[in-house]
Amino acid sequence: MKLFDCPHCGHRLYFENAQCLNCSSPVLYDPGRSRFMLSADAAVPCGNADECACNWRAEPGTIFCRACALNQLIPDLSVDGNRRRWIRVEAAKKRAVYSLLAFGLPVAPKTGPQDEAGLAFDFLADPIGGGPGGERILTGHDNGLITLNVAEADSAERERRRVEMGENYRTLLGHFRHELGHYYWDRLIRDDPGRLLTFRALFGDERTDYEQALKAYYANGAPPDWQQRHISAYATSHPWEDWAETWAHHLHIADTLEMVHALNFPLGRLETVEANDLPRGDTGGHLQPAPAEPDPAPEPFEKILARWLVLSEASNSINRCMGLPDLYPFVISDVTSQKLAFVHQLLIGPPKNHGTIREQATAL
Repeated sequence: MKLFDCPHCGHRLYFENAQCLNCSSPVLYDPGRSRFMLSADAAVPCGNADECACNWRAEPGTIFCRACALNQLIPDLSVDGNRRRWIRVEAAKKRAVYSLLAFGLPVAPKTGPQDEAGLAFDFLADPIGGGPGGERILTGHDNGLITLNVAEADSAERERRRVEMGENYRTLLGHFRHELGHYYWDRLIRDDPGRLLTFRALFGDERTDYEQALKAYYANGAPPDWQQRHISAYATSHPWEDWAETWAHHLHIADTLEMVHALNFPLGRLETVEANDLPRGDTGGHLQPAPAEPDPAPEPFEKILARWLVLSEASNSINRCMGLPDLYPFVISDVTSQKLAFVHQLLIGPPKNHGTIREQATAL
């Protein structure tokens, strides 16, 4: 993620802005160019602008934006609180979609129930009073359809589930990135023999019975030494879950480091920052310009990881000074770093039909 500029006055914009806080110009996010445009510049707001505070432009000739077009089902808005939950869910989903587009990954809506290549989302709520057998909506992925329980949009409920599941981290954005990992495993690995062999060498054999593996995990938990080989305890349950957790963490790292770059924050060189170089307020101010975009050649993951370790240590230490939990409560072992490097290579390696968002913006 990065910072944006108002196309009218040049003031700072954030990803969720629908109006410039300086000149009051209505703006729309254009995902094709990764920048904001004035809503008066022949751009049509997404049909969900008034429904879930969507600030993206509609795709030409369509009603919805590129992200909202992926929605298959939304929660019952007649139920109190569901619209607020949907707004929070959509905000997290758009950040996830931003990362997918930035890496040049295919993001296309399903054309029908039999379309396994397309992507779709169902945002559902538990039945009022519970189902006949106490059924609950489970977050998960099935052949390109990602289902998310909108109760996760409530901070108290999400925290309750985090504690109940013994997790260090649980967010809406994390859910999206994890489930998208399952979807892109099908797209990037499943049908490629070479990648599949490498996957099995790193993560294990995915042909292991999935349901039995999950039952064993929930019954026995993770092995005591799980941090030596996995990014999270849940990643030990099955190779597919190990992949999805690792995929999600790569997107966490890439997205956060892109924002650090946009803020011109010199990791490892804090002593060179002068007081006048710091940001001057949350409504715009003047940030020092970020360095030029990185070279087109992909950067080795080792360098990315080195910056991330500096940032995560600093941010965790700062949070502790404020009495808050660690921002990144995870340990990246040598084995886990190899898995992350595999994800990285897949993301920078596949041919891109139209170029990444960064490449498109550079060409303009």
